[in-house]
Amino acid sequence: MVNGSKLMVEALTDEKVEMLFGYPGGTILPEYDEMYQAEFKNILVRHEQGATHAAEGYAKSTGKTGVVLVTSGPGATNAVTGVADAMRDSVPLVVFTGQVGTGLIGTDAFQEADVLSIYKSISKKAIQIRSATDVANVVHQAFEIAQSGRKGPVVVDLPKNVMSEEVTRAEVKQWESESNFSTELKSDSKEKLKAMMKDLRAAKQPVLLVGGGAIAANASQEFRQFAEKHQIPVISSLLGLGVVHSENPQFMGMAGMHGSFAANKALHNSDFLINIGCRFEDRLATNPKKFAPKAKISHIDIDPNEIGKIIRTDYGVVADAKAALTAMLEEPSTADNHQDWVNETTKRKQDHDYRYHKQSGELKPQQVIEAVGKFTEGKAFVATDVGQHQMWAAQFYPFTFAGQLVTSGGLGTMGFGIPSAIGTQFAHPDDQVVLFTGDGSFQMTSEELDVIKSYGLNIKIVLLNNGVLGMVRQWQDLFYDERRSQTVFKDQPDFQKLAADYGINSYKIIGQDADWQTILQQALDAPGSALIEVAIPKWEEVQPMIAPGQTNDNMIEFD
Repeated sequence: MVNGSKLMVEALTDEKVEMLFGYPGGTILPEYDEMYQAEFKNILVRHEQGATHAAEGYAKSTGKTGVVLVTSGPGATNAVTGVADAMRDSVPLVVFTGQVGTGLIGTDAFQEADVLSIYKSISKKAIQIRSATDVANVVHQAFEIAQSGRKGPVVVDLPKNVMSEEVTRAEVKQWESESNFSTELKSDSKEKLKAMMKDLRAAKQPVLLVGGGAIAANASQEFRQFAEKHQIPVISSLLGLGVVHSENPQFMGMAGMHGSFAANKALHNSDFLINIGCRFEDRLATNPKKFAPKAKISHIDIDPNEIGKIIRTDYGVVADAKAALTAMLEEPSTADNHQDWVNETTKRKQDHDYRYHKQSGELKPQQVIEAVGKFTEGKAFVATDVGQHQMWAAQFYPFTFAGQLVTSGGLGTMGFGIPSAIGTQFAHPDDQVVLFTGDGSFQMTSEELDVIKSYGLNIKIVLLNNGVLGMVRQWQDLFYDERRSQTVFKDQPDFQKLAADYGINSYKIIGQDADWQTILQQALDAPGSALIEVAIPKWEEVQPMIAPGQTNDNMIEFD
């Protein structure tokens, strides 16, 4: 005889799960008891939201499926934000939620929540297991769904009596895949790609746009080969950063609301745009009706629902990015057809790169990020929270490889940073992980510092402290006549003492001391984790900026 919990752990082992992030509770005691001697790591976080973000960090930086186990009721509802975040950024997760016994479902029992209804709209699928004979089958199905097509989170609800129920091995249903998903190009996609490549030969101002879908498809190498072969200027979404080396002369930078001048100008002036794995979301396509007005637009995406959803599309190709690029690489080079455009975009990048104004006695956040990039040689995994620091990191850190940036894109989740850095460090124990965070975001999940100490992780936390909710304050100053309602902190904790209480080494840099770079490098090179708190100017702006509803070429630059 074998119970549901043992079948679950065996299925996770069969799926080659390396680690699980979770928090125990009454309804999942059978599972935790079974995991007492499991082959994979069982990581105890300090909050269920932290579990989901840690699993996202693991998944974003590896491409593998992150795994979470939380209890019923508040455990399941605390995990909602991370699941929604993963859904928006196409992150493969399998999230197991505890549930009251099947006889109590619908009675408002202690710590009961309607998990299926809650998660239906923010996951690829939500499943409730009703018999121990189905446990292994459902676990394997969940992993398949999470990784098939457009990746995303799957939620599996586990009634307590089902996970304690004992059945014979003969009664256990054998796993049979129900997926018909294939990365192989369909005939209509091949025809559209051929027609697209034919039109590309006539283009004089082509641009390549890369998004997180290229990373998810493991297509970064093919993308770089295509860009090099055709000598087409490249722009990126936030989640596409790292596919092309930041220092590559073809790379114009990130496009969109806080994108580079060169990237947004190239996007607006292009006559042929090829988008590979980017959703055309509103931070990139700031005015959909006037987006790339002169361009024929090609959109290659694994999700048919994204084609034409926001931006008119001349060539909509539903395809795996790797398969599409492999086919596109068979076509002859068009590099000789648009050399003047290449020269123009390259010069624009040289003349209008990201900029900031240095001030005597003040240390700018951009300077700090540039220095971290220099000291880590652009090789660290970079996690961020959400806010001004996220945009400064995207602009000024020298990204060198795909999957390097671990950040919250579509949902924009403050508090993502610390737990996602934890998940990234667990996934890459021998690599350097740097977290850029702000004083607002840091306080949302600071309890996870205890995980860093408990497991002896090596994470360098760069806390850019300006005493305000910087990005919201920037919008208030621009669009609400500087009415800074609830965005300026009157009081803050002593972050140095907080780090010390969690047993983490801390450093503090105030102003432009002569030795600030020495302090920074020492902190980055020292063994173990560290909090590096840097006082930055309160009113520093992220620039350039495109105001809501404006076109990509209409950028604000601040004095």
